[in-house]
Amino acid sequence: MTLVLREKWKPQGVDDLEPRAWEALRQTERSVLVTAGAGAGKTEFLAQKATYLLQTGLCPAPKRILAISFKRDAARNLAERVAKRCPAEQARRFNSYTFDAFAKSLVDRFGAAVPEPYCPPADYRIVMPGRRDYTHFLGTHGFHGVNTDTFGRAIAGARLPVANEGSALQRSVAAYWHAQYNAQDEVLLSFPMINRLVELLIRENPSILKALHLTYPVVFLDEFQDTTFAQFQLLRTAFEGSGATFTAVGDNKQRIMVWAGAMPDAFAQFEQHFAAQRISLVCNWRSHEDLVRIQHIIASRIDPTVEEPEARAARLVDGDVAGIWEFESEDEESGCLAEWIEREVRTSTVAPHDVAILVRMHADEVERQLAPAFIERGLRLRNVARNVGDIAIQDLLGEDLTQILLRLMRVGAAMRSPENWNGALLDLQFLEAVDPADEMGQQSVRERLQKFAREMRRILRHLAPVPESAREAAQAALDFVGAEVLRRAFPSYQRQSDFDRVWNGFRLLLQECLQHAESWSGALDEFEGLGQIALMTIHKSKGLEFHTIIFYGLDNQSWWSLTPDREEELNSFFVAFTRAKQRAFFTLCTERGQPVVWIERLLAPAGVRRINSVDLLNE
Repeated sequence: MTLVLREKWKPQGVDDLEPRAWEALRQTERSVLVTAGAGAGKTEFLAQKATYLLQTGLCPAPKRILAISFKRDAARNLAERVAKRCPAEQARRFNSYTFDAFAKSLVDRFGAAVPEPYCPPADYRIVMPGRRDYTHFLGTHGFHGVNTDTFGRAIAGARLPVANEGSALQRSVAAYWHAQYNAQDEVLLSFPMINRLVELLIRENPSILKALHLTYPVVFLDEFQDTTFAQFQLLRTAFEGSGATFTAVGDNKQRIMVWAGAMPDAFAQFEQHFAAQRISLVCNWRSHEDLVRIQHIIASRIDPTVEEPEARAARLVDGDVAGIWEFESEDEESGCLAEWIEREVRTSTVAPHDVAILVRMHADEVERQLAPAFIERGLRLRNVARNVGDIAIQDLLGEDLTQILLRLMRVGAAMRSPENWNGALLDLQFLEAVDPADEMGQQSVRERLQKFAREMRRILRHLAPVPESAREAAQAALDFVGAEVLRRAFPSYQRQSDFDRVWNGFRLLLQECLQHAESWSGALDEFEGLGQIALMTIHKSKGLEFHTIIFYGLDNQSWWSLTPDREEELNSFFVAFTRAKQRAFFTLCTERGQPVVWIERLLAPAGVRRINSVDLLNE
C-alpha cells in the first residue's frame, strides 16, 4: 500500500478543515483534548485524523487505532466514515467500539483470565438493572440504611476485589456481586460490572496489558464530557504510561450524564493524567447564523468565557426559526402540532423524517397523547425509544446485523440500488476477509452477491408484503451471510443471547412495518423511519441533527428541574436546541404547567417569543 507524505496529505471527502482542526489533526506527538461546540463536526474531525494517521503511516501496519464512543450509532457512523476515506486494508485497522462493547469484547476473549471469584462463565447473561431492582436487593438482603442511588453508583465505581467488610455500603456491594454469581442458575452481569471485571483483568494480567499497548498506540475518545469515573479509571489502567497518544473530543456544555455517573471535571482530569494539549474548534457547520446566535446566548449562560461560533450553514427557511408555542390544553397542543407539521410537509418545506419531537422523558406517554391527532392528519409518529422485543428501535437501527441485513434486502427489493449494492459488497468483503488486492477473491464475492440478488428478488416477488412474510424474507438474508459468520465478525454477537436479542428485534420490527406497507421497498423505508416523524428523548438525540426540532413540554411540570442552579438541566436544554439545522421550537401547555420564566427571559433578547395557537397556524 502506497503511503502519502504528511505534507501532501489532504482531507478526504470534504473541501477543507478549519485552521484549529488542522492543528489538532497534525498534533501526533502528544495527546490532544479537542473542545468543540454543537455542529462543529467532531465526528468528521476524528474520521479525518484517523485517515491522516493511516494514510501517512503514522499508525503503521499492523498497529491499530482504537476509537471509543458512547453510543452504538456514533461508533458505527465513525467507522463508516473512515471506511469511505481509506482503502479497505487501512480501514480494517480502525476499531470503533462503544465503551460497553470494548469492555465486553475483552471479557468475552479473556474472561478465563479474570481472577477468582470473579471469573465469569462463557454463558453469562447481560442484565440492565434499574432503581427498582437495586431497591429490592437492598431490602431482601437487609441493607435498609443504604441509599439506592448511592448503591448503584458504588457498583459501577467500586474497584475489584470488594471485601465483605467495612461500611454497610461496601458490604452491600460485595453481597451484590456474590448474588449475581451464585443466587441463580446463571451469572448475571450488567455493563458497569463488566467494566469493573475488565479493569481487574488488565490490572492483574501484564501479558494482556502489553498486548493492548502493542495493538493500540492511538486512542480516540468521542463525547468525552460524558466519561464516568469507572470508564476513566479503566482507560488509565489500560493505557497510562504506555506511550499511547489520545485524541479526546467533547463539549462541556453538552454534559448531561452527570446523573449517570459522568465526571464533573472530565476535561481537567484528562489534561492532568495524559498531559493533553487543549484545542478549541469554533466553526458550526450544522446551523445557520440566526440559530447560532441564539445558541450562543444559552452557551454563554453555561460558560461565560465561551467563544462565539462561526456559522457555516445557510438559512433555507422564512419566518420564525425559534419560538415557544403556547397552548391552553394538551388536546389543542396535539392538534396544532399535527396540523402545523402536516402543512410543512405538504408544502415541501421539510420531509417528515427530518422533523424530530424531543421530550425530556416518558416518550411512551407522549406518543399516546400525540398519536391520534397525527394519524388523523395522515402523519406517522415513530417513538424510537419504544422496545421491539428486548431492544429499543433506535438501538436496533444502529446494530451491525441490522445494517447488513437491510442492505441485502434492499438489493432484492429494487432492480437497481447502487448504494446498497456497494454497501453489501463491502460487507461481504469484510465478513469473508477478502483482500482488496485479491482479484479472484473480489470476483468471487461479486458473483455470489449477484446470484443472491437474483434469488432474493425471486423470493420477494413470491412473498406478499404482509406481516406473515417477515420471518421468511429476513431469514433468507441471514442465511446468505450466515449467523455464525456474523457472530465471529462482531464481538457483540459472540454470545447467542446477544445475537438473538438483535435478530428477534429485527424480525419483529420488519413484521410491524409490513402492516402498513404496499411493497417490500416501502416496508424497508418504514423500517428505517423514512416518512415518519421521530419521537425521542433528549439523551437519545445527542449526536443527531434534524431540519426542525420541536421540544414537547417546556413547562415547570414536565421540566420541573430546569432551574437556574441546575447546570446539567440547562445543558440538556442546550443539547435539545442545538439538534436543529434550520428551526427549533418549544411547546408550552398551560393545562400541564406554568412557563419556565427565567428561560424565556434569557432568550428574549434574541427575539425568541411566545406564539399562540392562532398565530402559529395563521403564519
